[in-house]
Amino acid sequence: MKQTYNTALYMRLSRDDETYGDSVSIESQRTILRQYATANNLNVVDEYIDDGWSGTNFERPAFIRMMEDVDAGKINCIVTKDLSRFGREHIMMDYYLEFVFPEKKVRYVAVAENEDTKNGLSDFVPFKNLFNEWYAKDTSRKTKQAFHAKFLAGERMGNYAPFGYKKHPDIKNKIIPDEETAPIVIRMFEMAAHGTSLSKIMNYLIDEKIPVPSYWEYSRFGGFSRIYNNPERQKNNYLWRFSQVQNILRDETYIGNTIHFQHTNVSYKNKKVIRNPKEKWMKVENTHEPIVSKETFNLVQQQMESRKKPTRTGNTQIFAGLIKCADCGKSMRYCTNKKTYTYFNCSSYSSYGKEICSQHYIRYDTLYPYILSRIQFWTRLAETQEEALLKKLVDNDAKIHDATMKNRTAELAKSKKRKAEVDRLFAKMYEDWANERITEYNFNMMSERYQNEQQELDEKIRTLEAELSTEKKATDNAEKWIAVLKQYSNPTELTAELLNTLVEKILIHETKENSFGETELVINIIYRFVGKID
Repeated sequence: MKQTYNTALYMRLSRDDETYGDSVSIESQRTILRQYATANNLNVVDEYIDDGWSGTNFERPAFIRMMEDVDAGKINCIVTKDLSRFGREHIMMDYYLEFVFPEKKVRYVAVAENEDTKNGLSDFVPFKNLFNEWYAKDTSRKTKQAFHAKFLAGERMGNYAPFGYKKHPDIKNKIIPDEETAPIVIRMFEMAAHGTSLSKIMNYLIDEKIPVPSYWEYSRFGGFSRIYNNPERQKNNYLWRFSQVQNILRDETYIGNTIHFQHTNVSYKNKKVIRNPKEKWMKVENTHEPIVSKETFNLVQQQMESRKKPTRTGNTQIFAGLIKCADCGKSMRYCTNKKTYTYFNCSSYSSYGKEICSQHYIRYDTLYPYILSRIQFWTRLAETQEEALLKKLVDNDAKIHDATMKNRTAELAKSKKRKAEVDRLFAKMYEDWANERITEYNFNMMSERYQNEQQELDEKIRTLEAELSTEKKATDNAEKWIAVLKQYSNPTELTAELLNTLVEKILIHETKENSFGETELVINIIYRFVGKID
């Protein structure tokens, strides 16, 4: 019997790919993939497009949606133009090609490179993936060099103009004062210069119902649509934060200067943004028309300095994006207190108080040695007791898997029971209509309701049965993680690269008192591939 391939056509384009023009455009990729699908009698289920996403980032929206459809049993074949369209990170590429796809019985095709898992991948695939990753790294380096040259020439890069400015209609990478929002910025500086606190300025903006910068951009130009297309997010249209006011009043943009490299990515693989120390900043003066005089700006800085608000240490924050509140799930904020020690606390609690979340707190000098010690422990175990570690990881996964399977089995039984009940009710209702015990109007109304529920239950049952029929191979994930551990044998310090390679997230629980009156703080490390194992 000939196998049917329910196929996903996956297309990706990053900003760096634009230099290649039409050869890698979405339309070009679509043409190639559709022609291949037609020629090979593939049943195309859907197209998945990530436009503007780096190949080193595997958290792309369309990619995630596609893999969810794979898990749901809707797709058993993925086709891309070439390997680099799927991804440019060799460890993750090996993970999908060697573990995920075989486990889920998914066929993968890279058309232009004539690679097809159905026929077996060539021996050159690992080298191709390494080259693709090198290309991403090299492109990242060249892009930074190109940006540096443009910055020196006075150009200002970015998708959006700063609040108070708008993009020049004729000159690329140039900004000019915005007649609508510039007066708001001027008013903020005037209030601060006359001694008004930042909190009072924030309250003034809220009371006057002045939109926050991102919503102003959305309402006028359609920017930030990913945020504000969600009606639930629009309730915060006028909810200014203290940090927003502070950032505007400290920004030299408003005196005509542009400061570059205030932030950077953790690495070329990880696009999470962290703040650079000031010595790495690059300032270019007189790049555009100022809104505020230098005298007013300097006075405002003196006013804010006199209040001595805590500042960051300037150290590169290696935990950026990894520390999460265990209760609300939001990122933990990196802070510095008056005694100069640093700590993390829940950003929801800091911004909105106990109505949203509770206090979660951990000092940096507590967190750092703990995480380092755990990673050192696992790397030593990977080197000296690999078989024992593999067994521990597999057993741990089995416990989690068994619990998940038990829940899904129970849910499947419940869904089947309800499906049988709906079928019975529908049959009885038909009998009542045929015997004129109910009107045709009521029959049609109830019939639509029952049919919709039947369809929903059928889909749910198919999904659950597909999930239950696919046995998770924990060994593959464990071996993958052990291989990564061996690359970081016996680390003596933590780096952003190490953390983001080994760790998915770190959950900080609320500090509580035990029965002995002692404070206890629970830290959960969620590792990549294997989850929680500590």
